[in-house]
Amino acid sequence: MKFLIPLLLLPLLTFSQVPTECDLLIVNGRIVDGTGNGWYQGAIAIHQGRIQAIYRNSPENTWQRTIKPTRIIDARQLIVSPGFIDVHTHLEGDETKEPEAKNFIYDGVTTCITGNCGSSNVQVGKYLRWVDSLQTSINIGTLVGHNDVRKAVLGRANRDATPPELQRMESLVEKAMNEGAVGLSTGLIYIPGTYSKTPEIVALAKRAAKAGGVYATHMRDEGDSVTQAIEEALTIGREAALPVEISHFKLSGQQNWGRSKQTLSMIEEARKQGLEVTIDQYPYTASSTAISTLIPDEILADGQDSIKARLERPDIRRQVTRSIQQRLKKRGLKHLSYAVIASFAKDSTYNGKSIEEINRMIGNKHKVKYEADVVMDIVSRGGASAVFHGMGEEDVKRIMQYPFNMIASDASIRVLNAGVPHPRGYGTNARVLAKYVREEKVISLEEAIRRMTSLPAQQFRIDSRGLLLPGYFADIVIFDENKVQDLSTFDKPHAYTTGFEYVLVNGQLTVEKGLHTGKRAGKALYGPGTSSKK
Repeated sequence: MKFLIPLLLLPLLTFSQVPTECDLLIVNGRIVDGTGNGWYQGAIAIHQGRIQAIYRNSPENTWQRTIKPTRIIDARQLIVSPGFIDVHTHLEGDETKEPEAKNFIYDGVTTCITGNCGSSNVQVGKYLRWVDSLQTSINIGTLVGHNDVRKAVLGRANRDATPPELQRMESLVEKAMNEGAVGLSTGLIYIPGTYSKTPEIVALAKRAAKAGGVYATHMRDEGDSVTQAIEEALTIGREAALPVEISHFKLSGQQNWGRSKQTLSMIEEARKQGLEVTIDQYPYTASSTAISTLIPDEILADGQDSIKARLERPDIRRQVTRSIQQRLKKRGLKHLSYAVIASFAKDSTYNGKSIEEINRMIGNKHKVKYEADVVMDIVSRGGASAVFHGMGEEDVKRIMQYPFNMIASDASIRVLNAGVPHPRGYGTNARVLAKYVREEKVISLEEAIRRMTSLPAQQFRIDSRGLLLPGYFADIVIFDENKVQDLSTFDKPHAYTTGFEYVLVNGQLTVEKGLHTGKRAGKALYGPGTSSKK
């Protein structure tokens, strides 16, 4: 009681008498909180980078009694949601080119997970510290990539790892997880990941599982053998006992259109059996990757000098030509019209043109044999990124309707007017909101936002982000659901999304009235197994 009496003698201080200060107050917005529930009218107070309070359906005089804001944003008629989390990106090497990451920020993305498809910085701790020193406009977390782990131990060798080599790879994965990786990624169509067998991946995934990580995979095949590839991914998840994320879930090749019914049923059945498996998707009918994926795997072993030497051999050239001819036959095509060069460093005149067009441009006969020669020439000269048209729109829509499917760009930080890249790097989220929510009503607004926010935060163990809740980091987007629009196209990809009026990253206004403010308030994000959380 001796402590209680003095307190009772103090004058009663109410919020109406002493308002709490906050940095920013968002009022009159239609709040879509990331849970998938319907929107509600409310105000959000932000202080020191976090959400301080949320006033649901409160009249103005309510928050005036409790909050003294430094600044107010009137979000009348606008949607207020958590910042979008893009779980499948490839940022490595591009962070310094455009630290403001405008292509992501203008598309509502406040957090990116990089290190996908087996490609990452193996020294994760060093990378995350560098991210913080660079100061980008987006938050960045990373997976540790199997391909780069394998390269660090075996190079590009086409063989199984020896027991000591496997132990070294396991140690690298464990170290990466302890330093902050959110999980392990594989790219099983890329060298040298394609040379690995399932038990090797299981062994490495167990190290990721020990640290609470996820297994994110670019499967071995997304076309004719897609069901076998899915089964391998599920097997790895079961044997290593960790969540599975299947990247850019799709069906490649006209001969596979419609098979999404079968592939989605495999995911649903695995979840019923107790495996935590999710997928992600970009909302386009074209993919993008290296043109070298048209070359048989065994030819791509070892370094560039070895690849070039092999491609000079007549027998190898015949093998590549036969492989490309068989690929076209399966697709019901006569030419490589579906493969379009996005960026070729050695000759920019190739950019934006299909292999068929390039072949005719350089004066060759209009035959597949010569188109195969063009592919081999590009690969011999260092390779190029390409866009591959070959998915069905009905499959895209069916996959989008699956509830445990996240929206992801599979893109890097774009440099305006560099190359002719896939439009997904500029407009992935806006395309979903404009085309598949507003126009075609494939999914609801609230559901789309859940897929972009709380679902990825949950699956990738991203603390205190992905929802609008008191105490959470103030990563917030404010947009007009009737005006948000992707402007990037395959022919003219370099166009930023419009409609996002405000974007906050860690409470800092990064987009104001549709324009980037220059703020670079992003942070490095550390995984659940980090030995010393930052």
